[in-house]
Amino acid sequence: MATYLDFEYKIKFIQEDIISAQVRHDEVAVKTLQENLDKEVSKIFNNLSPFQKLQLARHVDRPYALDYINLLMRDKYEIHGDRHFRDDAAILCYIGYIGNEKVMVIGEQKGRGTKNKIKRNFGMPHPEGYRKALRAAKLAEKFNIPVLMLIDTPGAYPGIGAEERNQSEAIARNLLELSELKTPTISVVIGEGGSGGALAIGVADKFAMMRYSVFSVISPEGCSAILWNDPAKVEAATNAMKITSQDLKELNLIDDIIAEPLIGAHRDRDRAAAAIGEYFLEELTKLRSVSEEERMQARYNKLVGVGAYSE
Repeated sequence: MATYLDFEYKIKFIQEDIISAQVRHDEVAVKTLQENLDKEVSKIFNNLSPFQKLQLARHVDRPYALDYINLLMRDKYEIHGDRHFRDDAAILCYIGYIGNEKVMVIGEQKGRGTKNKIKRNFGMPHPEGYRKALRAAKLAEKFNIPVLMLIDTPGAYPGIGAEERNQSEAIARNLLELSELKTPTISVVIGEGGSGGALAIGVADKFAMMRYSVFSVISPEGCSAILWNDPAKVEAATNAMKITSQDLKELNLIDDIIAEPLIGAHRDRDRAAAAIGEYFLEELTKLRSVSEEERMQARYNKLVGVGAYSE
């Protein structure tokens, strides 16, 4: 059963009326209700607050990395393990085809349902997950296969075991190695991009965000706890942190915003997946239109320019 946020309830009622009209085969009513639905969607989703966008980024029905992999890829094969410790299920690595392009897809997976969430560690990777991601990326580089990375995590796992196995080193190593990777790379925030857990697979030639995704150094809950010691100020923290795709694009911290359906990826997975696939193939064509030296220099210039300012 679909889950609706508080600001989506008018949409829920209209959609239920549409279903009733379809059951009655009342085409006139369906057409009228569909027009009403389009107007309501436009009214609501063109005026979302940053906190509402955060809610959408975390929506339980929002597609996760595996959903997009299944919708986009064909002839796919999963790669397991980091060849050091174990296989971390919070990171997925698949080699296969998107369109006619052979591609390596690396994604962070949150999981649905209690058992699956525990298996995926709620989308919080361990060091071995990031090492698996790097192994897959280096394999792609060896055969000159482009890499697509799908970011969706509240952050890297902060547990004792993860620290014992050098979580910070694993993230830092990925930042270094991915910045020097010779093959074309594209990274997309599909939901929640949290701290170093997102950065570890976020260094790429092109960095994009879905319309209703967020990207931040800390969660709004963490920010409100540190600054005000008050969990009730999460909304104020969200507004102040500038974590939405529109904010980050204006600050020139991301390259592009992928136009997922206005009603949200959680209501139209197929079109959301198609938008990612089209963006990946279009940007890959652009990246291949320049020499490797030019592409690497452009990546370097972008990375060293992050945080630059003028007075």
